[in-house]
Amino acid sequence: MGNILHIISSARGDASNSILLGNRIVERLHQRYPDKEVVVNNVAGQSWQWLHRELVDAYRTPSAALTSEQQALLEASDTTIAQMQEADIIVIGVPLYNFNLPAPLKAWVDHIVRPGKTVNYQDGGFVGQLTGKKVYLAIASNGIYSEGPMRPYDFAEPYLRYVLGFVGITDITTYRIEGAGLSATKETAVEKGLTSVEAI
Repeated sequence: MGNILHIISSARGDASNSILLGNRIVERLHQRYPDKEVVVNNVAGQSWQWLHRELVDAYRTPSAALTSEQQALLEASDTTIAQMQEADIIVIGVPLYNFNLPAPLKAWVDHIVRPGKTVNYQDGGFVGQLTGKKVYLAIASNGIYSEGPMRPYDFAEPYLRYVLGFVGITDITTYRIEGAGLSATKETAVEKGLTSVEAI
């Protein structure tokens, strides 16, 4: 039985709506699946290796040919991939920063998309290897991006849906706390978002 993996990416700690929403989703899931272990990966609290030449070269080197230096470079990536492989439910907290992902969450993505590990090239196309998993996105924003004139400016959800699909995860549900910075909706935004999770 796989576990529940909770990815936290906000730098705001207890003040974060994406963490609040992600925690509520995890609570509801744990109520449904009490035997599942909950694993938390706070990617915002880590010092990631950004993609650079040596890391990319290590990604492309067969396992048997890796040097000790390359193995050390790959430790974070190997750990994050193992977490993904061991989970069958993944909750990803996504604060919308400048219309997109926070940098640590993008770094996490760059560490889980690995040729030969999470995606293979086969018959002229790419085949994702992380199949059979369920993802919940917990997106938080001060504006409203699920509908209306700002919808085209949410680049986070479309990107995550695409890149997760690339590694084989297509069962994705999104919950939002949005409008927390708008005078017309800020009083009800958090409660509305948390209440929507009760449907899980």
